[in-house]
Amino acid sequence: MSLSKIAIGAVISRARINSTPIFHILPRLSYISHPFTRKQMSFSLLSPPPWYNYARFGVLRVQAYHDGRPRGPLWRGKKMIGKEALYVIMGLKRFKDDEEKLQKFIKTHVFRLLKLDMIAVLNELERQQEVSLAVKMFKVMQKQEWYKPDVYLYKDLIISLARSKKMDQTMELWEMMKKEDLFPDSQTYTEVIRGFLRDGSPGDAMNIYEDMKKSPDPPEELPFRILLKGLLPHPLLRNRVKQDFEEIFPDRHIYDPPEEIFGLH
Repeated sequence: MSLSKIAIGAVISRARINSTPIFHILPRLSYISHPFTRKQMSFSLLSPPPWYNYARFGVLRVQAYHDGRPRGPLWRGKKMIGKEALYVIMGLKRFKDDEEKLQKFIKTHVFRLLKLDMIAVLNELERQQEVSLAVKMFKVMQKQEWYKPDVYLYKDLIISLARSKKMDQTMELWEMMKKEDLFPDSQTYTEVIRGFLRDGSPGDAMNIYEDMKKSPDPPEELPFRILLKGLLPHPLLRNRVKQDFEEIFPDRHIYDPPEEIFGLH
């Protein structure tokens, strides 16, 4: 028996006696002759030597390897999207600037998707901020037998459109939602009001505000404060909102900046 095999056997025996992990002891043998190449080599602190015979010494081998797939939430999200859905997403993005080819692709590929794949495509398009394509995907879903009005589908699309400054499409979905007897929540009102103020349309923002006051849900502060801030250049509209705010939230305070800062004389 060669010297290297005797040395390894002694190390393993010592590990069994002391209940010490084998590869915490092996590195202490700084140099052992390789049984095949007869070249001197040092051991890594993290892994066994490549020629270590697990079966011979009765040690269970647990191999850790990386298969090239990304780890963590990114992979878990991607894993939920099937091959057909991924193909549809790429096709929709490729033909989005050519309406004729886009409609042909929708007829030949999008309508073939299963329910879960359609929902996955919709969510991924929203995540990638392809909101116009997401709206087209949503309209395809509405034509399916399994479709039922869902306020959360509308909410996500409306908020995405408002944040993308696509207010015409936002109001189109807003009206569609109402026709299906669905009502927006406070967050949806807030984002649409913010979108109109950002778009320079305070009158449209006030229309949404008036609609919000008729909502059966209890009012929240945030949409009021968004309006109060956005309507600083429009004191008459702002005073209307301020009076409503003080009546609904009597214990809350509103900061009124000096008029000269905003040129309001």
